[in-house]
Amino acid sequence: MDENIKSSKIRESFTDRIFLIGVYTFLIIVLLIVLYPLIYIISASISSPEAVMAGRVWLWPVDFSLEGYTEVFNNSDVMRGFSNSIFYTVAYTVIAVVLTVVFAYPLSRKSFYGRTFLMFFIIFTMLFYGGLIPEYLVVKNLGMLDTIWAILIPKAMAVWQIIIARTFFQTSVPEELVEASEMDGCSSLRFLWSVVLPLSKPIIAVLALMYAVFQWNSYFDAMVFLRSEELFPLQLELRELLITQTESGVNMDIAEQQKREQLANLMKYSLIVVSSLPVLIIYPFAQKYFVKGMLIGSVKG
Repeated sequence: MDENIKSSKIRESFTDRIFLIGVYTFLIIVLLIVLYPLIYIISASISSPEAVMAGRVWLWPVDFSLEGYTEVFNNSDVMRGFSNSIFYTVAYTVIAVVLTVVFAYPLSRKSFYGRTFLMFFIIFTMLFYGGLIPEYLVVKNLGMLDTIWAILIPKAMAVWQIIIARTFFQTSVPEELVEASEMDGCSSLRFLWSVVLPLSKPIIAVLALMYAVFQWNSYFDAMVFLRSEELFPLQLELRELLITQTESGVNMDIAEQQKREQLANLMKYSLIVVSSLPVLIIYPFAQKYFVKGMLIGSVKG
């Protein structure tokens, strides 16, 4: 039996083998191009300031040192910004996912009156944006300047995420299931909570990951709408720290100024690792839902 299976195996032609070799070679090159900057940043962050400034770090750490991380974590402003970013990310993700699901599910049902007009209006906002000044005036007139709501509310929903969620609901929640629940006396809200949400774990994970990564990496809105340093997210605190480290050496002697520049250069890599670490930790746990939700949500028709 095994011999028959082996003999029935399709043999690859010479051109197929050449093609596969070319594909694997290309993928390995792409992997190295993507992987090298990550390895370099991590290696530079745990090297000595002198080695980083001199350009002696190429692949592996040189003169192992945690001075950059020590400076980062001993700074109270960075720790405050870290806690603020965690709060903003969690709160924003919860608000955005809830609003997206509540908005996208009715648009997925054929019985919802006016869904075509609403979908056109949503897509219109994606193509035409008023600009920063109108957005600033709206936030100011609503009294949200220099408050946490300026970070959580203005971009609480994204058009692309609404389209993905709506498509997922269309393909995963059949109309027959909705009609059966209505015949049993199930309300729309109860159906959404008891039936739709348990079936929608993949797309909810996708939405949560998208919104969380967006908010964690966001800094521009905070730079525009916030004035109090107590509300600054991590990204703004890191920016202020680097500026302070650079400007503090202006009135020092040459040796001290050079040491300060070396430390500031080292801290750039330590700060990149610190700011990227939460996303790198969360992503492996959400990856399977992310891939499944993206594939299902991308089916059109």
